[in-house]
Amino acid sequence: MADPRQDVVLAHFRRSQEAVAQAAGDRKFVDTMVGIADCIVRALRAGGKILLAGNGGSAADAQHIAAEFVGRFVNDRIPLPAIALTTDTSALTAIGNDYGFEQVFERQVRALGRKGDVFLAISTSGRSPNVLAALKVARELSLTTVGLTGGMQGPMLAHCNLLLAVPSDETAVIQQIHITAAHAICHLVERELFAAPTRS
Repeated sequence: MADPRQDVVLAHFRRSQEAVAQAAGDRKFVDTMVGIADCIVRALRAGGKILLAGNGGSAADAQHIAAEFVGRFVNDRIPLPAIALTTDTSALTAIGNDYGFEQVFERQVRALGRKGDVFLAISTSGRSPNVLAALKVARELSLTTVGLTGGMQGPMLAHCNLLLAVPSDETAVIQQIHITAAHAICHLVERELFAAPTRS
């Protein structure tokens, strides 16, 4: 007799597979990924940096993506400046205690963001108040704002120069595609900045 738990596992894989196939087959989705890589390359070439933020699993994704830039993705190369705003517990708890949780990223963007930097905001729902507050400030400070979200998009759309919306409303599936998309973007950035020179 088949174990019914296998059906649960396979159903999850099928939903993930369908969402990946839908995203990969969407020209606009792929074009947006290329556009995000381009704006990161421009910022880094101009001496800027990448700031990243999100909550919960999206906080983990922000840290993961920052690590790919600061460490390496595929190639051995110089480290690239990327800061996840989710890692400094003293800053997070001080800001949360003194100003409220909605300001934990906004205050850090004000402190660390400079014109020409990229702020990459991650929210599967597109409605996280602290992420939206940080996006608004990033726009005020002339940072390029990039959002990763789900199919509902939410109010993030109004605050992002580029928004990558995964065609799913299931948090776990959205997060899986976020990190897959981020890996592809990291690869494009590395390729553009550190490609071997062509011979004439």
